[in-house]
Amino acid sequence: MRNYSRFIPGEEIDAVEQWQFGAIDTAAQLLAAQVKAREMQEEEVQLESDRQQAYKDGFTAGMEHGKQQAQSELQMQMQAFISNQAQEAADKLAELFESAQRELLAAEQAMAQGVLALSCELARQMLRHELTINTEVVMPVLTEAIGLLGSEFKTAVVKMNPLDIAALGEQIQADFAALNVSLRADPDVLQGGCLLESAGTVVDGTVQKRWQRAVATLGLTSNWEVPGEPA
Repeated sequence: MRNYSRFIPGEEIDAVEQWQFGAIDTAAQLLAAQVKAREMQEEEVQLESDRQQAYKDGFTAGMEHGKQQAQSELQMQMQAFISNQAQEAADKLAELFESAQRELLAAEQAMAQGVLALSCELARQMLRHELTINTEVVMPVLTEAIGLLGSEFKTAVVKMNPLDIAALGEQIQADFAALNVSLRADPDVLQGGCLLESAGTVVDGTVQKRWQRAVATLGLTSNWEVPGEPA
């Protein structure tokens, strides 16, 4: 083995190759490739981050849209529920009002019937008193009853209370001299009333009958005589 301190012999030059700077270029390319790879990695990371953000944004937007839609549907359902409740409340209120109106009308009718019945009772009491102190009240009744017989009837049997005949017998005979009137005392005929019979025709002018006809025109049924009441 030779010792080469400064020079290489010519016969050995052929075995030596010229040194190229390719290694430096390769290092630079490697560095550039690494930089490029890093950039691509960073871009991939950024893309992935962008995708993740887009996914998050889409998810958030979807959630917000779903939330708004759900709120809208909920509001619509609540509005429909409130409307239904309001309609049901209105129907119930109308039903209650109609029921109250019916009850009020029934109460008014009952009150009116009560007032009318009371008025009739007061009138009955006043008439009873008037008939006992004024015997003349029977004369218009007798005149009307004889008028109902007609001119073809020449005789009549007149039943009256004994007290009325005692007080008015002569006057009756004088006032109705053209008609053969036969007066008959009948205690069942109350004072102020009379009962006429002529040729099979009967004209009932008793107090009881006249009272029943009067109250019937008012839509009532009320007896003149009350059980247990003094005569």
